[in-house]
Amino acid sequence: MLEWDDAPAAPTPVRTAPPRSQATPRAPEPKALRIPPPDDFKLVPTQAQVEAGATGLEDITIGARRIQVDDKKIINCRADLNQLVPFKYEWAWKKYLDACNNHWMPQEINMSADIALWQDPNGLTEDERTIIKRSLGFFSTADSLVANNLVLAVYRHLTNPECRQYLLRQAFEEAIHTHAYQYCIESLGLDEAEVFNMYREIPSIHDKAAWSLPFTQSLADQEFHTGTPENDQRLLRDLIAFYVVFEGIFFYVGFVQLLSFGRRNKMVGVSEQIQYIMRDESMHMNFGIDVINQIKIENPHLWTPQFQQEIADMLHEATSLEIKYAHDTMPRGVLGLNAAQFNEYLKFICNRRFSQIGLKQLYPGAENPFPWMSEVMDLKKEKNFFETRVTEYQTGGALSWE
Repeated sequence: MLEWDDAPAAPTPVRTAPPRSQATPRAPEPKALRIPPPDDFKLVPTQAQVEAGATGLEDITIGARRIQVDDKKIINCRADLNQLVPFKYEWAWKKYLDACNNHWMPQEINMSADIALWQDPNGLTEDERTIIKRSLGFFSTADSLVANNLVLAVYRHLTNPECRQYLLRQAFEEAIHTHAYQYCIESLGLDEAEVFNMYREIPSIHDKAAWSLPFTQSLADQEFHTGTPENDQRLLRDLIAFYVVFEGIFFYVGFVQLLSFGRRNKMVGVSEQIQYIMRDESMHMNFGIDVINQIKIENPHLWTPQFQQEIADMLHEATSLEIKYAHDTMPRGVLGLNAAQFNEYLKFICNRRFSQIGLKQLYPGAENPFPWMSEVMDLKKEKNFFETRVTEYQTGGALSWE
């Protein structure tokens, strides 16, 4: 270490270049080594890639014509997927913008009242605690399954850039939902291993997950490519299972149950998390239904009477599984709810899903025993800003106070 009393070191001599006449001759620059590509290296797409639809990455051709709106399709599109505009499906872009405006994060919601109520031995009945744990048990793995399916499968087969833009946002929202369930589980001090593994331990939860899995595996099959009527129909069936059933039927018993806690001023933090999640899931489902109906418009040959009957049977089976789940989680009446009400409610929900994809209703005359759910789902309702967050949260620049 240098001390102030040390003698300064001798300066380092500066090298000077020798006179020009004595300078060392500069070596010639080596020529760039160019390794020729192998004979089978091609920039043009393979036949399999053509059949699967162009990605825009196989070849970049100078002088290629500009993309036209009519070049775009939901599936089996040959247009360059890297080109977001011109938009063909304005509804997909609008849903992407709306989703961005509705951004929220789980840790912004105060869970202190929930923690106190859960830790109070007399705060909740055993039936109420069962509902909380079973709902979090199903949701916590269900949204992970949804996110994996989006990223690994659905994104690959939808060949429209504006729809893919929404899928990227949806995948992020599914991650937020999984985060929210983990945040609730951690806040309440639940056994994380027990809750996250319920789909392998509780029969009614297992049955819903097991029903869904084959449809997600089909989409994720690396050997599967659209482009034939048989495969296009298979994709359409799997999208209906994914968006109409999994997000449009299988979540609704849990939504009603957890929102019912909030209506009775119990577990208000969990209830608020679910309210934001339900708003997101409603948009996901509506986006998926728009995609399904657009595929039907562009490929009417897929919507055969036999295929419609297959879809009707599928929705009927799924509704029966959700009714079974309702009875399992509510063997007795609780929170002003009972399993018989869910029989009617799920038939009502099933009818709505049938109508949304152009099928005749399966349960004529079924009514909604929970009209307040329609209010939560359909109305743009704001809470008192000084009591809590706005229900339909938006980023500052997009938030409307009117």
